[in-house]
Amino acid sequence: MQKKGFFISICFIIITWSMNAQEKRYTPELLWDLNRLSGMECSPDGKQLLFGLTHYDVNANTGNRDLYTISTQGGNMQLITNTPTISEFEAVWTPDGKKIAFLAPDESGDMQIFTINPDGSQKTKISAVKGGIEGFKISADMSKILYTHLVKLDAEVKDIYPDLPKANALIADDLMYRHWNAWTNYSYSHIFVADFPAMQNAIDIMEGERFASPIPNYGGMEEICFSPDGTKIVYTSKKKVGKDFALSTNSDIYIYDIAKKSTTNLSASNPGYDIDPAFSPNGKLLVWASMATDGFESDLKRIFIHNFDKGTTENYSGTFEEGASNFTFSKDGKILYFISPIKGTNQIFYLDIAKKQIHQLTFGQHDYTSICLGAKELYGTRESMEVPSDIYSIDLKTGKEKQLTFVNKEKLAGVASIKVEERWVNTTDGQKMLVWVILPPDFDKTKKYPAVLFCEGGPQSMVSQFFSYRWNFQMMASRGYVVVAPNRRGLPGFGKAWNDQISLDYGGQNMKDYLSAIDAIAKEDYVDENRLGCVGASYGGFSVYWLAGHHEKRFKAFIAHCGMFNFKSWYATTEELFFANHDIGGPFWEKPEPHSYAFSPNNFVDKWDTPIMVIHGGNDFRIPYTEGLQAYNIAQIKGIPSKLLYFPDETHFVLKPQNAILWQREFLGWLDKWLK
Repeated sequence: MQKKGFFISICFIIITWSMNAQEKRYTPELLWDLNRLSGMECSPDGKQLLFGLTHYDVNANTGNRDLYTISTQGGNMQLITNTPTISEFEAVWTPDGKKIAFLAPDESGDMQIFTINPDGSQKTKISAVKGGIEGFKISADMSKILYTHLVKLDAEVKDIYPDLPKANALIADDLMYRHWNAWTNYSYSHIFVADFPAMQNAIDIMEGERFASPIPNYGGMEEICFSPDGTKIVYTSKKKVGKDFALSTNSDIYIYDIAKKSTTNLSASNPGYDIDPAFSPNGKLLVWASMATDGFESDLKRIFIHNFDKGTTENYSGTFEEGASNFTFSKDGKILYFISPIKGTNQIFYLDIAKKQIHQLTFGQHDYTSICLGAKELYGTRESMEVPSDIYSIDLKTGKEKQLTFVNKEKLAGVASIKVEERWVNTTDGQKMLVWVILPPDFDKTKKYPAVLFCEGGPQSMVSQFFSYRWNFQMMASRGYVVVAPNRRGLPGFGKAWNDQISLDYGGQNMKDYLSAIDAIAKEDYVDENRLGCVGASYGGFSVYWLAGHHEKRFKAFIAHCGMFNFKSWYATTEELFFANHDIGGPFWEKPEPHSYAFSPNNFVDKWDTPIMVIHGGNDFRIPYTEGLQAYNIAQIKGIPSKLLYFPDETHFVLKPQNAILWQREFLGWLDKWLK
């Protein structure tokens, strides 16, 4: 009996150890239990950092965001707001540093501006704008506040036919009746300026204009700012409507003089996007990102600086071939810090304005996603494929980094991490391509692993060191897969030519790059070349559909999320037509038909023979869900093992916690079924 009891105890210990080991891998539930850090702001005195943490309650299927502060020297985080059912957004320090201002819903549900002391006391509502506020900025002297508010300017059915109050319909006589994930609400986001903190004497600086700022579904409050002296407002707007809005990316930088009530266009000569304006501390310089080509949403973001004393606007990018964002001036206005993509990462760079020289400040296998300037250091939010976002300090001279927050330390304690390797693969045209190879926890090179080719979206979107809450490489690798993530042709970080090549060539060199990547890694002894899968979303979903007709038996399973399947039906149902015109050459009825239509995946379904899972959201208007239905229906008709996962209330993304966990379970389940 003693031996039997001893044996049972040993078995229990082994089983318990095995269960604990399993629990220490990434799971969908763990992913949605992580704290998500965003919205970092440095206090005016440079001593404290303000940020938000979002946590999701899967059972309630909701998320909640609270505000925190931490010393710029590190230490314990202080919870500022503790409202389990109310989230706080757009939080900023008031310019005197005495309070924190933020947006939150009031008792009616409208988003209003509140202030609170940095210790969490004396929460005060200061606005009462009917219909709510979407964003705001406070002038440096704290005499004025600007805010954005939706203004209804277009007539809807009940306005046209007041005797039919229960009629439910949309009447359109122009394009842009729906955009990204929502039907028109007949309104435009306008900028108002008012007294602070009284919120009196509000003026709509865009009164009567059927234009919006920020650009709808593109930017946020980074597109609008006060001049340092508070006398002017600079904002971004694409002043086009209907079909013109759908066909063009031509936005501009406008400066509004509050006293004169006059508006001037500072970038009228540039035909593409002009975005992200920011003043130097003395107000003499204004920087923004400028794209040269109308209709090309992923063109190079050049650094343009306007000098108010000289009345000149100049391109400071020079020969620098990577885009710039998150502009932050030094205190003396002589240095401009920014974030730029570089070889599969997003790093901090700086421009010496007088010398017109650009230098890289940070290095390493990670991404910076935002920066702000303190008294003596920069502060940035940093993430990688291995860990979600935290705040770091960065020495201005050496680039030395120090981690200040550890917002998921307890949640990730003991969780086995992946290993990310940088590989350079030869392409068919003699180039070198960076391929991230993500290896499972406790990787054993003597074993054989199934591998998954990850196809990036965009298409001009770098496979950087991002930490995704859907396409999460920790999750895939923890399930026992080697993930192959190529920086194929058509994305930034490797020069302008590499980024631009993909346009009009969707079925060309970038597809060869994908196959070069998977073929190179499949030769490794630790990869089972008979158990290869291929997955992707958006352009990555298109890539999956295209490869399904061209892979020559390489893959045993496919998963396509929100992919373009039939270029003709997609062109006729998408909304931002400038993208389709630039990347596939224009309408299909032109004579001759643009050659890119020959790349449409529906042309190659006769060669489909591999199990495929199709995922789509019902509120995706960029790539309507009927694209996914076509692909799934054809797979079913052909007798190919296939599965459809359709989310009627999701968009191009899957954002609701339980839907997202379901997505992960079905995604991983499909791979397991065909690759294990």
